[in-house]
Order: sequence, then C-alpha cells, then structure tokens
Amino acid sequence: MIPLDIMAPLMFGGLIVFMLFGFPVAFSLAAVGLFFGFIAIEHGYFAPVFMENLPLRLFGIMSNDLLLAIPFFTFMGAILERCGLAEDLLEGTGQLFGPVPGGLAYAVIIVGAILGAITGTVAASVIAMGMISLPIMMRYGYDKRLATGVIAASGTITQLIPPSLVLVILADQLGRSVGDMYKGAIGPSILQTLLFLLFIFVVSIVKPHKMPPLPKEARTLSGWPLIRRVLWGMVPSIALIFLVLGTIFLGLATPTEAGAMGAVGAIILAAMHRRLTWPLVREGMDTTMRITAMVVFILIGSNVFSLVFQGVDGGIWIEHMLTGLPGGPIGFLIVVNIFVFFLAFFLDFFEIAFIIVPLLAPVATSLGIDLIWFGVLLCVNMQTSFMHPPFGFALFYLRSIAPKDIKTSEIYWGALPWLGLQLLLVIIVIVWPQSVTYWLDAPLNVDLDKIQIDVPSVEEPGDYTDQPIEIPAPE
Repeated sequence: MIPLDIMAPLMFGGLIVFMLFGFPVAFSLAAVGLFFGFIAIEHGYFAPVFMENLPLRLFGIMSNDLLLAIPFFTFMGAILERCGLAEDLLEGTGQLFGPVPGGLAYAVIIVGAILGAITGTVAASVIAMGMISLPIMMRYGYDKRLATGVIAASGTITQLIPPSLVLVILADQLGRSVGDMYKGAIGPSILQTLLFLLFIFVVSIVKPHKMPPLPKEARTLSGWPLIRRVLWGMVPSIALIFLVLGTIFLGLATPTEAGAMGAVGAIILAAMHRRLTWPLVREGMDTTMRITAMVVFILIGSNVFSLVFQGVDGGIWIEHMLTGLPGGPIGFLIVVNIFVFFLAFFLDFFEIAFIIVPLLAPVATSLGIDLIWFGVLLCVNMQTSFMHPPFGFALFYLRSIAPKDIKTSEIYWGALPWLGLQLLLVIIVIVWPQSVTYWLDAPLNVDLDKIQIDVPSVEEPGDYTDQPIEIPAPE
C-alpha cells in the first residue's frame, strides 16, 4: 500500500520520468493523473465520485471565452509575420539608425519590440528578423556572436510585451484579469527593451569594431523619403497595437473581442501592403489550428493531473514545502524563480503555465504576494527558456535559418550576455515590485467628507429603521 503522504511526490516524479522519455506532455499529464487516480481510489484516499469533477472541468475549458483570445492573437501574428511587415519596419529603421555604430542592432531591438507587440510569437519574430537582418549584419562586418545574440534577444521580448499569449494563459491560471496582467507587463517589457539598448550602446563605445555603422553607399534613403518609409512601416503597426491593447485597458472590449479586432486589423494591414493572398490566409489558419490544438490538449491533460494531485493532498504538500522556506516571501520567490529557470530547460512556457503555476498560486496567495506581480515575474523568468543554451527555442529557430559559416557554438556564446540581462530583469522585478504594480498605487479619488454607510438602528424590539451615519473625515 502506498502511503498518502508520498502519493503527491510520486505523481510529480512520474510526470518527470514520462517527459524524460520524450512522451508528449499533454498525454503524459493525463496518463499520470489517471494512473494515480485509480491507485487513490483503490487505496480509499478518495471515492470514485470525486472523479466526476473531471467532465465538469473539461466542459469549463471548452466554454471558457477567455481562451478564444489564443487563436485570435495567434492568427493575427501569423498573418503579420508573413505579410512583409518586418521587412518594411527593418528597412526604414535600419536606414534611420545606420549612420551610428550599432545602428542595425538598435533597429533589430526596436523592431523586435514592435513586432512582438503585434505578432505575439517568438518563432515569428526570430525567424523574420534573422532572415532579414542577419545577412545584412554579416555583410557589413558585425561580430557573429553579437549579431546572432541580438536577433535571438529581440524575439524573446515578444514573450513579455502585451499582447503576449503567455500573459493570457497566466491570467487564466491565476484567476486574474488579462487587462491587469497586460498593464503589469508594460513596465518590465519597457525595462527589458531599455536594458538591451543600453547594452548595445555600451558595446558600441567599448568595442565599436564589433558593430560598425552602415557605409554611405548602403544608406540609400535620407530626408523625407526616409521619414515616409519609417512612418509607413511604424504608424499602421502602432495603430493596431493601440486598437488591441487600448480597448482592453479602457474596458471597451474583452481580450477575446480585442483579439478578434486584431485579427481583422492584421488582414487589413496585409491588404495595405498588397500582400493579402489566399495562401497567406491559409498558412495563418494552419498555424493557428496547430497552436490552439496544442494548448487545449495540454490544458486538458493538466486538469486531469491537477484534479488527482489535489485529491491526494498535493496542494498541501507543495504549500508545506514552500511556506517553510527561510526568508518568507522573498525566499519563496527566489526558490521558485530558480526552479522555473531550470525547468525551462525542458518545458516550454505553455507547459510551465499549466503544470506549475496552479500549484504555486495558492502558496503565493497565503504569503500575501500580489498575483499580478507574481504572474509577470514568472513571465519575465520564462523568457529565459528561449535563450539559455543548449535548449533555448529561439536559438533553435535562429540555427535553422542562419548561414552554415555561423557555428552553433557562436550562437550559444552570443546568447549568454542577453540571458544575463534577462536574469537581471528578474532581480529588478523582485526588488522593485512597483515596476509591475505602479498602476495600482494611484490614490483613490474619494471625498471622505461625503462617505455614508446605511445601517439598521434598533429603536424598540422589532422596530428597525434605516438611518445614515456620517463618518467624519480623518484629522
């Protein structure tokens, strides 16, 4: 007979074993959950009726309107990735910053941030930026490590900057508003972009030969033609960003409705660039179908696993293990971030969000940690899953399109400084929570002199009248 107090650790260990063997995560989660569910019923840890909650959970997934934002934002990103928007943005911005050392690197980071805000997918950003800018950087003498590192880093900004898909998932798993999660992520995403730009600035001063300016013959635009090219690339994109995010922040639309508007806006932008074709739309629909199906299957598997895990007191096991850490909330945050950092070597952000976050959220709540701050902090940390060698997905994407004369080791070494900057942002967010919660700190616009509370006062037994009681303003 398996004791109850080791059922939860065995479930967690069994899941790791399944994933190490290379089984799909969604099916591994469901298989481990059902296997230990049968054992728990056999041992009498919970009754068979407990498993009747599973169909209700699965129906809840299918009827969750918030999750519709995932296919909408995915379709928006897939269309914009293929419609040539990145080329237009990079051409104008590269010409604008070309005369200064590191000009192309500045352009890659800025365009990566803009592209991330309108596509929402790391793969799209890295592949598009790599195919367009890497040959140009190599042609004009950029250091290979620096060029590959800046391209991979520019794509990972997509993970954090709204309307990131991972923020939608984290909001759903933490039970918080997507709009609030987006507001909280704006500060760290700006900080991340500024850290990257500052690093380029420092390297351009210390080692300018690694990122030379564009030669005069390569700067073919100047004056009004240059300004027009930059505006043509940026203004429609920024307008789409404000349309999607602004309606969410102002409460005019839900994330699902904003995602639908973004999908329509992407089609309009593709038509404006004269690149809207049926093959383009079909490819976008195919990408959307694959990603959405993957997310739904992982979510179903994680619900099977988490139901049984909670049934064998897994939540209590996690809470006892993490609340007893030295250092209180800070100790908890440090341990959790180290754990997520290493877990990201093997799992992508969808899997971490569905498996780990539901286990950590109750502990964070019991420690008094704001869940918006906690969710954004985890999102900042999960950025590193795309950058750390040898498993970073951004590095895989870049390797697939990089010329053969660029070694894999150069891509890995080039990623390390940017990985350090991402970890620096994790530290900044921990020690400076206001970078996330700044919008919550605004004073309430309330006139204390006019506050009234209506309470019943007792005149005689059975005689109740409502009388307002005025509360004086504090001295």
